[in-house]
Amino acid sequence: MTIVVLVTGANSGIGLVLCERLLSHNTDGLQLCLACRNMGRAQAARSALLTSHPTAQVALLQMDTSIISSVISAAQEVKHRYNRLDYIYLNAGIMPNPQFDVRAFFKGVFSSDIITMFATGKGILTQKDSVTPDGLQEVFATNLFGHFILIRELEPLLCHLDRTSQLIWTSSSNANRSVFNLEDIQHQRGTQPYSSSKYATDLLSLALNTHYNKQGLYSSVICPGFVMTNLTYGILPSFPAFLWTLLMPVFWLIRVFTNTFTLTPYNGAEALFWLFKQKPESLDPRAKYHSLTSGLGNSYTQPRTMDIDLETSEALYEKLLQLESEVRKQFKEKQKALQHLHCAGPGSS
Repeated sequence: MTIVVLVTGANSGIGLVLCERLLSHNTDGLQLCLACRNMGRAQAARSALLTSHPTAQVALLQMDTSIISSVISAAQEVKHRYNRLDYIYLNAGIMPNPQFDVRAFFKGVFSSDIITMFATGKGILTQKDSVTPDGLQEVFATNLFGHFILIRELEPLLCHLDRTSQLIWTSSSNANRSVFNLEDIQHQRGTQPYSSSKYATDLLSLALNTHYNKQGLYSSVICPGFVMTNLTYGILPSFPAFLWTLLMPVFWLIRVFTNTFTLTPYNGAEALFWLFKQKPESLDPRAKYHSLTSGLGNSYTQPRTMDIDLETSEALYEKLLQLESEVRKQFKEKQKALQHLHCAGPGSS
């Protein structure tokens, strides 16, 4: 039986490792689609996967989740290629221009909060967000809203009563209720848009289950733990390489005391891969599935109840539907304007 899997943000880090693990598990029956913003990196990722699995079916899809027109165009292409989707891994995400509080960092290193600080970034990270051409906050659009539009566009491929489909979100331990505000879902007035967007992800997953389970579509969220990826290294872009080297033994030591320090993308993808093998009906919609690694390096998955409630999740869902309506209206108006210019042609008055 063929299984069709779409992965966003699949050209590096956890997304790419997930694709490798999926192909190692089931090469012949898997149709894998890598949805990426940078097609050069996507081609390199595809080549790497085909080197390990020459007979694999690996397709590429250009999509930037921060740009609504890109998401809609990509969804149209998906509907042209496939008649169904079994899994969508909603993995693409950004943490732009992180500001690192050096003083808070060194204070935390020598305190009892060191593990929490490293695991969540709490107290040492703030970000400066930007605005997309659609007028949306970039972190919100990339991490959450673009994915929401993608799901809405692909409903015909995802919702079938005779089989199940799964949405699997890459959330974070950085998801924090205290920084999320229903009156400011894009986090325009805050300094922690990444944390806000990941908490909104947790809320949205619960709402999606409420609205779509009866149509055969299920949603889950995972936390990869503390992983050394490009996003992690980007937190300290000017950090000398030798300091990262010096820190790694500290990280390995911390892992003896906490299982959230997965460190490698392979370990961080554990929960993503584990969910691929589960029956979605058996999963807890209020649980976040954590990738964990023991002090001896053994990886496993553990569910932990999220700090969310149905009322807030429903309120967020309604706000997203309203925003979707506004954005689609703007999108159609832009299309009409472009068509008018095209029909008028050069030299027209």
